[in-house]
Amino acid sequence: MTGRLDRWERLLERQMAAAPYVLLLTSTVLSLLTDGRSWVTLGLAALAAAWIWLMPRVAVYVAGLVVLIGALCTQGMWFASFFAFTGHLHSWQYLKGRWRFAGVTATAAISVATYNGGPPDPTPSGILAYLFFTAAIVAGVGLFSFVGEITAERSDERKRMVAQLEEALRENAGLHAQLLVQAREAGVLDERQRIAAEIHDTLAQGLTGIITQLQAAQRTEDWRRHVDNAVRLARESLAEARRSVHAVGPGQLEAAPLPEALRDVVTQWGELNGVRADFATTGTVRPMHPEVEETLLRTAQEALANAAKHAGASRVGLTLSYMEDVVTLDVRDDGAGFDPERVRDGGGFGLTSMRKRVCRLAGTLEIESEPGVGTAISASVPAVARG
Repeated sequence: MTGRLDRWERLLERQMAAAPYVLLLTSTVLSLLTDGRSWVTLGLAALAAAWIWLMPRVAVYVAGLVVLIGALCTQGMWFASFFAFTGHLHSWQYLKGRWRFAGVTATAAISVATYNGGPPDPTPSGILAYLFFTAAIVAGVGLFSFVGEITAERSDERKRMVAQLEEALRENAGLHAQLLVQAREAGVLDERQRIAAEIHDTLAQGLTGIITQLQAAQRTEDWRRHVDNAVRLARESLAEARRSVHAVGPGQLEAAPLPEALRDVVTQWGELNGVRADFATTGTVRPMHPEVEETLLRTAQEALANAAKHAGASRVGLTLSYMEDVVTLDVRDDGAGFDPERVRDGGGFGLTSMRKRVCRLAGTLEIESEPGVGTAISASVPAVARG
């Protein structure tokens, strides 16, 4: 739409530039055909054409143009009918303020005198009629010229608005590209963090368990059981690693509901570490969103891994509580404990991973511990039902 309007404006500009010559040629041809061949008419017309073509557009140009219009109108009324329009047009276009009306009025006075066949009759009615027609022409030219100026101003304003809009669109495109880059970088960072968490929750924990079993095999005569446990852990870790690569949920949740999966995790952990491990469920068990169940399962695995690695506990208990709005997992041990203030702003990757997983679901993770007393971890997440 904008391009079409611009083409129309350029076409109008070319037409307005050619209009004086077309009007002069038309007036000259009609005058020669009706009034006969006149070298004076041809000479004045040639002079007018040269004046329009060569003279710079200043006040002197308009004054000379009005004089030439007056001279040509003495050669025939066709110049008053057609070429005089150039005087109105250029007076308004190239003069400023009141001088515009002076040029238009002079041109109109010449045209009316030409139509009357000479100066007005020196009678009140003749002078009044002459002034009336002159004023009517001036008013008409002023009105149409004023409307044209408003239209031109609106056109310029539209062009400025279009330019501003295009600039805004370019800036928006640049901002959009920048946001895409930032979003892509954020996505890459999130994916790296997810993979790091999955590696920690699968490979790292599995390798820790394997090392523990192999160390136990070295210290005891019942080495075959520990080696078998290490082999089983290796296979499970490999399977979980493959699931992590393909962004698939934990295998335990595919084989059983969350409470049963947690019970199996607790039982296997107790057997591997030779520690009494209890599991209990409260509330009405119901299927939760896969991400909710995965977060609770990974939190339980990490808490148990920390207990095995650091606590030296003789008893561990897990409780899964289904409430109306939240699901809570509590993990308690009677191990060595630690000072939470020392790890509140950092801590190991395991605690950081647990906290990020829970916070990602708008949940809360609370850790209570004291040296020599044991540790209690409570993770609460919204009870979002499975869709």
